[in-house]
Amino acid sequence: MQLFEAQATVGRKFLVAGHGGFNLSNAEELSRFASRYGAESSRFAQLLGHFSPLDLRAWAADLGIETFVGTSGRIFPVAAHKPADLLRAWLRRLQTLGVEIHTRHRWLGFAGPTGLRLRDENPGPDAGREFVLEPAATVLALGGASWAKTGSDGAWAPLLQALGVPVTPFAPSNCGAEVNWSDFFIQKIGRTPLKNIALRVNHGPEVRGEIMLTEYGVEGTPVYTLTPQLRAALASDGPAVLHLNLKPDLTAEALRQKLSQPRGKASFSDLLKKTLSLSPAVPTLLRESYSEAATLAPAALAELLRAVPLTVAGLRPLDEAISTAGGIAFAALDEHLMLRQQPGIFVAGEMLDWEAPTGGYLLQGCFSTGAWAARGMLDFIK
Repeated sequence: MQLFEAQATVGRKFLVAGHGGFNLSNAEELSRFASRYGAESSRFAQLLGHFSPLDLRAWAADLGIETFVGTSGRIFPVAAHKPADLLRAWLRRLQTLGVEIHTRHRWLGFAGPTGLRLRDENPGPDAGREFVLEPAATVLALGGASWAKTGSDGAWAPLLQALGVPVTPFAPSNCGAEVNWSDFFIQKIGRTPLKNIALRVNHGPEVRGEIMLTEYGVEGTPVYTLTPQLRAALASDGPAVLHLNLKPDLTAEALRQKLSQPRGKASFSDLLKKTLSLSPAVPTLLRESYSEAATLAPAALAELLRAVPLTVAGLRPLDEAISTAGGIAFAALDEHLMLRQQPGIFVAGEMLDWEAPTGGYLLQGCFSTGAWAARGMLDFIK
């Protein structure tokens, strides 16, 4: 068995994915877990049944990497282990299994029904040499189209489209949303976190968590989770509005009662800080949304605090996104994730047209599709 990697080292995007805390998977109940994959939830229910979060933990443990479930349900390696530790253990296991790893080798497309065209990009006398392999079966795991510096640049898409394989155009997923702040807001607020908030797109369901106000707009887990809804709203040319609930634990009436208390000579900022323990950035944010926010009656101010409208002008560029939507349409694959137009060629990971929020669902999705494609490949060879 041979593994060909286009980059100088294996697993660059895997390592980058671990920079934010190395969230491997999630301990969520499987039916709920599968629902995180949206339109492909029924398909992922099958994939997760084949290689589940428990299977992923067992695999890591067999490599010497113990894991634990955090308070949020997310699964992490224990503190002593870093992403590089798991990757090194993984590569050692592959080597003991006899897998030959070739770095700096780029896939150039197919040669006949099963042949693979490759180019050696290592420095030396063979630099630029092109050759053809005729494997019994192949798994392509070439990534999506975000974080191009890791090799995940989507350059493979035209090679498959030329064969008639349907590839859904790439789009950013799990990324920040752009808001056209005023210059005053940008200069005064900069990067500021807002904790214990809830977000929704237009009239959709709320997502709770923490966000960051930035010079370009907003980012953070709730924003990332709502990327599909924002993308759909922007594509429809309708309004794409994030409604920010600054006090999701309080009803509008409870807020009104607190805001109706005698204010005395307290400023608008002091009122919000002392009465509701809100961030010093909130008064500026409210005025950015509604210039006369400080003069609102308690009931109207309560409503604004529960749904501060943030009009989204767009999503951050594709290469900044944590993941991508789009890729090879599942209709192009059989039930084993094999290309219908290229028997013996299986596909896994972010090459496929699926998306999921952060929280362990992305890596688990890659592992589960990889395990399923590997089983299909072995059955094909047999």
